[in-house]
This record gives sequence, structure tokens and C-alpha cells, in this order.
Amino acid sequence: MTTNYTGNNRLQGSLPRIGIRPIIDGRRGGIRESLEDVTMEMARATAELLTNNLRHSNGLPVECVIADTCIGGVVEAAMAEEKFARAGVGLTLSVTPSWCYPTETIDTHPYRPKAIWGFNGTERPGAVYLAAAMSAHNQKGLPAFSIYGRDVQDIGDSSITPDVQEKLLQFARAGLAVATMQGKSYLSMGHVSMGIAGCLADESFFQRYLGIRNEYVDMTEFVRRMELGIYDREEFDKALAWTKEHCIEGAEVNPEHLQRSEQQKQGDWETVVKMTLIARDLMIGNPKLAELGFGEEALGRNAIAAGFQGQRAWTDYFPNGDFMEAILTSSFDWNGIREPFMLATENDTLNGVTMLFGHLLTNAAQIFADVRTYWSPDAVKRVTGYELEGAALDGLIHLINSGPAALDATGQMEVDGKPAMKPFWDITSEDAERCLQATRWCPAVDFFRGGGFSTDFTTRGGMPVTMARLNIVAGIGPVLQLAEGYTVELPEEVHDKLDQRSNPTWPTTWFVPRTTGEGLFKDVYTVMNHWGSNHAAVSYGHIGGDLITLASMLRIPVSMHNVPEERVFRPSAWTSFGGMDPVGADYRACQAFGPLYK
Repeated sequence: MTTNYTGNNRLQGSLPRIGIRPIIDGRRGGIRESLEDVTMEMARATAELLTNNLRHSNGLPVECVIADTCIGGVVEAAMAEEKFARAGVGLTLSVTPSWCYPTETIDTHPYRPKAIWGFNGTERPGAVYLAAAMSAHNQKGLPAFSIYGRDVQDIGDSSITPDVQEKLLQFARAGLAVATMQGKSYLSMGHVSMGIAGCLADESFFQRYLGIRNEYVDMTEFVRRMELGIYDREEFDKALAWTKEHCIEGAEVNPEHLQRSEQQKQGDWETVVKMTLIARDLMIGNPKLAELGFGEEALGRNAIAAGFQGQRAWTDYFPNGDFMEAILTSSFDWNGIREPFMLATENDTLNGVTMLFGHLLTNAAQIFADVRTYWSPDAVKRVTGYELEGAALDGLIHLINSGPAALDATGQMEVDGKPAMKPFWDITSEDAERCLQATRWCPAVDFFRGGGFSTDFTTRGGMPVTMARLNIVAGIGPVLQLAEGYTVELPEEVHDKLDQRSNPTWPTTWFVPRTTGEGLFKDVYTVMNHWGSNHAAVSYGHIGGDLITLASMLRIPVSMHNVPEERVFRPSAWTSFGGMDPVGADYRACQAFGPLYK
């Protein structure tokens, strides 16, 4: 199994670049001249920090574009804007060590995420420009992020302090996510599954908040492509052979009269592998199809995320989509190690978008999960005789999807000896093999009448993770909720007793949110009780701060979170909407500014 360390842009459209705007006091006769070198050095240091620490989710390096000259007024601002337009800049960072003229030098692009780093020095304080420029941004309705170091530095000091580094990177990660989504598609394969409201593709939300267009295909397109052979037959043979070698069948739990024959199961394997190829081709296209005479199909839908309806219109007759969803959302398949696809079970579009947010911020695979059950300590003891302890002392949440989840979620990969989910470029063939060995593919349960195979594993404990979910609420619009916490493990016999009460053929992640003893995070039960949907997306790492920053760029308020105050980073204007009430201020600011793409 190979790794594509260099990365590959599998979607149409160039990757967004970060524009660096060196801002300077434009007064000649000694003032500007004395600041030219130090200002441009500040820009170069910023660009170096970003390029050394960031990659796009496809593995390609993030590039920065620095304005050709320092920007001391409107003409040089226009020159920089022209260069950025040609270079495909998707977000900007303005940097300055000194006082400058705010309204003449700020970035006035209406959609582009923007931040200003005003150097905390006393000689010609960039922080004074920062405050004045933020006032201008807020008055003009152009929200921007304020970056101001905690400690005074000497002018000419080109080092970037850790607190400033953290904010520069947090802004850049979220801004790149915003820019990457622009102009891409969400592909609905089928439509609404079992009356789940999140399946409704709200085009206004996708287009006005995310800049994403909506594409649709009926699930009969899978039948057409299978029957007419509209897939790469050579790749199918390779994929089927790999599947037989690496995908281990698990327990058959159906009663004998509902079990499928071995011949039927072999046919199911062939079908689910074909479904995987077809779903991928529908999302991103496949030039091989053009060679087969299917030029239109070869183009795909330029889908950065997608969902498959499955239940029940498909699964009452055909094998379910579990294998397809699990393999595509994993970071590897028969072609080797590669960027995972964001594919939502049951075409829950809102959970698909939440997965996309997490992927663009972490570069890693995401877990699609049902938020199934809160198990209290008393309930666990009653059912199993076991007393919860450690991180699970206050109870835990059973995250268990109805069939598939990314194999990365087994936790079989490690970072510094601890379970992890890694960007694909850090994954080894040994990592992938351990994930495959930890997974069983169980014949689908009885209500999947068309057969198929579900993904069965249990996530290793000790991973820091963030559970998140987008919801749409009448009168408000989209809202985001999130909970940082940890995966935990239970003794095998305890897990089995609890798992059997739901479905033992599905993937389980035992999750414990970090609680605070008050409000929506009073305890684990309260978190479960206030979750806004039956689904959630789970990301490796405590990325709640990045999610909050991204949401503010898109004008999506956050209804619940347990992120420490020092990691919450929003545009400076949010304070003016009621800084003593951050949650209310977030809602009021998002309502006032409206969705990013008017």
C-alpha cells in the first residue's frame, strides 16, 4: 500500500492562497523609509510561519502571496488587490509594526476572511493602527479578526510570539476552509432517508452561507452504471481482490430464515465494491470513463462532500451503502493511502457539511455517528454490574452509526504512542493494515432487506475528539453546536452487554464530553439532552476553537460549546454586540451581518 505524500487536487478550481498585506505609514521624508524593511520582514516572517505549518486537506502545500510593495495608501492597496485577484487569494492577513492610515489601507473585499496583526511595540505602535483599522472595518460592516501580542516587543524584532502564532494559524486554518468550499458542490445521491430533516438539501444555506452549489442524482444512477458497465472494470477487479484479502467477515446475527446464502453474499460483495467506485466517480469524475465512451460521466460533479440516501428506497432491495461509505470516508483503499472523502450516511446533508468542516480544519478522516444513548453510571451498573470509573465516571455517550464509519476511527493509528487519526500523508501502510485488522464486516441486519455488510469495530480510548453538528432552526437559520471530550474504552464484557442492546454489527465510539458543572455542560446527561439531532460528526483533536472561528466567518452562531475562553477567536466586531454575553453577542452579530455570500 502506497502513500501519495505530494498530494493531489482532485477537484476543479485552483487552491486558495493566503494574501499577506504589509501595511506602512505612507508619509515620506524619513518615516516610511525607516519602516520599509521591518514591515516587509514582518510579512515574510508571517508567510514563512503559515507555509511551514499548514497544508491543504489534499496534502498540497499552502502558498502565501505577499504584496509587491508595502501598502501606504489606496493606490498600493488597489495594486495588491489586483495581484491577489490574479493569484487566487482566498483570505488576507494585514501586518504592520506602526501607525498607518486605516481607511486607505484596509482590505475591503466583501467576502474574503481577513485579519490584521498589529505589532505590540511602543516606538511606532502597530497596535494603534490595529485598533483604528478594526474600528473602520466594523463601521463599514467588514468583520475582521484582531491579532495583538500580549507582550511588548522592540521594533525590528522579527520573532513571532507563541500567542500571536496561535491566532495567525487559527485564523488561517478557518479562512482556508471558507475559501476551499467556494464554488464546489454537495452531491445528494438520492434524497431524504426515513424522514430525517437533515437530509433536506437547503439550497439557500449551501449557497448563501458556504458558497457551495447543490447537485442531485437519483439512486437509480447506480443501477444504470452497474448494468451498463460504467465503471473502470480493471479497477473493479483490483478492488474486489483487495477487499477479499483485507476485509474480514464478521458475525452473522440474523435468524437462519433471514440469512443470505453464500452465493448471495458473494454477489453482495461485488455490488458494494461497484457502488464504491460509482459513488467516487459521481463525486469527482474519472477520466477512464471517457476512454470507455462515457464522456459526460467522466466529468463527475466536483463534489467536495456528498451523501447517500440508502434507507429505505435502496436498502429494501439492494445491498446497503455501508461498505461504500466506510471505505470512501477512510484514508485508504485498494489504490493506497489517499485523502478521505466526506460522504454522509442517509444523505444527512447537515452532518455531511459538519464532517467537511472538521476535515478541512484537521486534514483527517471524520466519524459519522448516531448520537444513540446516554448511559448513566446507575444504568451501566444495573445492566452489567460494572461501576464506571476514570473519565467515564459520570456516564458516557454511545456513538454508533447504523452501519458504517471511517476505519481511521478504530484508533489503531498512533501519535507519540497514543491512539490517533492522522492526515493521510502521515499514515503508513502498517497503520492502514491495523485499521483493517481491527474491523469486521458483518452481514447486514434484517431491516437491510437487500443485504450488504456493516462496519464493526470499537474505537480505542484516550483520543481527544470534538463532536459537532450543524442544525437549521426556523427563525434563526443554521446554528452549530460542539462538545470537546475524549474516547473511552470499557472492559470487553461490559462493552458487549451494552452493544448487544443496540446492534453488535455496527461501529461504536464511547464518548465522554468535557463537563463544567454548569449550564449546558453541567454533566454528560445534560450534553446528550441538549444535542440538536440524532447525528453528529466527530473529529480527532480538540478543534472547538477552530470550529467557532470558522462559524463566525460564515456568520453561523454557536449554540453550545465547552471551549475555554482563551481559545475562542471571533472578529472584533462581535464584542460590540454584547461582550458581557458572548453567546448572545454571537447570535446578534451573525444576524446583523447576515450570511457571508449575499
